[in-house]
Amino acid sequence: MARWAQALILVGGLAAGACGPISYVSTVTTGAASSVDAARTAEAETYAPYFWTRATQYLLMAREQAARADFQGAVHFGKLSQAAADKAVTEAVAAKADPSKRPLTVAPGSAAGSKAPAKDQDEAAPVAPAKDAP
Repeated sequence: MARWAQALILVGGLAAGACGPISYVSTVTTGAASSVDAARTAEAETYAPYFWTRATQYLLMAREQAARADFQGAVHFGKLSQAAADKAVTEAVAAKADPSKRPLTVAPGSAAGSKAPAKDQDEAAPVAPAKDAP
């Protein structure tokens, strides 16, 4: 085999091996990270907490998969992160414009925010023993 053919095969093999990191950079680093930044700017953490959390967690998972050199998985999670971030921006803008679309919040110390007892305690009812006495 000629030297130039071997060089061509080597270059082709190196280029094919680099496709994963290149698609990771374009999808996760450029696409998903900038979408999450846009969601942060739109205050999605406050106005669209579900999709904000989803976008940030998928972005973290994409970065974790890339650290394990699973670029196909990283690109998959990057696409999910970008879609969730875009939805978070849409919901945050709508919630800012229309207060009826804002997420429900519970004020600390309110009746809805207080902890409920695990079991109703009735003062008049005697407490039954766990076992019969021997």
